[in-house]
Amino acid sequence: MKTISIVTPCYNEEMNVRECHAAIKALFENELKGYKREHVFCDNASRDRTVEILREIAAEDKDVKVILNARNFGAMRSNYNGVMAATGDAVLLFFPADMQDPPELIPQFVELWAQGNEVVYGIRKIREENATMRTLRQLYYRMLTSLSELSLPRGVGDFQLCDRKVIEAMRTIEDSYPFMRMMTFECGFKSVGVPYKWVERRRGVSTNSLKSLVDQGMNGLVTNTLAPLRLVLFGGFFIAALSILYAFINLVLGILFYQSFAQPGIMTIIVAVFFFGGVQLFSIGVLAEYVLAIYSQVRRKPVVFERERINF
Repeated sequence: MKTISIVTPCYNEEMNVRECHAAIKALFENELKGYKREHVFCDNASRDRTVEILREIAAEDKDVKVILNARNFGAMRSNYNGVMAATGDAVLLFFPADMQDPPELIPQFVELWAQGNEVVYGIRKIREENATMRTLRQLYYRMLTSLSELSLPRGVGDFQLCDRKVIEAMRTIEDSYPFMRMMTFECGFKSVGVPYKWVERRRGVSTNSLKSLVDQGMNGLVTNTLAPLRLVLFGGFFIAALSILYAFINLVLGILFYQSFAQPGIMTIIVAVFFFGGVQLFSIGVLAEYVLAIYSQVRRKPVVFERERINF
């Protein structure tokens, strides 16, 4: 009997973890009764009763495993650490505690995996969220997919079921800040997508702040594409060419119309100084993102530090 692992990251999810556990357990008692279950909860140093509830669930259900982080290492690192700890023949990379990704799709994912697909990924065709966030997400992923050398379907997230060989391939990628949703496509196995509706959170408040979303977004760009560096390079050439052209035009005008063109353009100088100063700061900022990525990689720290494991 093959084992399916489900990985659920948690941070202050006391209102959701019991229902999440019950939903997965019900699936394996009915549609997936031919498979063994392994449900890995990764707690990212929750401040509410999440850990206490997870201990109770794990004491009653030995198919539930719990990883307690020593501190909050961020959602992406915690989730990745849970995936690497999972032992199933196939691993669902991310199943949210608030069940915004529907559990009803998991049997279909497993069926497609059993048919020989090594990566079965969900495509968020419809998103129940405010128009501003939906538009920003669409613009970001459109930019990411267009700039990256990888072929990433639009709307894909971490809601993916991956074969054990894919997980082991991911393990060989030594990344201190893993961007899992693209890592599976970087490995390049046979994949198939399933469109679905991503629902809004029913209970509790999302702990994914704007700061963490921006951090994750920058990580995705820096990790998976060199486009920002090349944009700075070509932008620098373009601005330098415009500057030379502008200087040449001013020289010609100064020679031909010396009497009326004698006074220097003070405003032009001020605008030019501020403009090129801004360009330089922007270029340094882009370079700094890649330097920080290199620095983090060179330090070779563990993805997370764990305080305790339960039922492993």
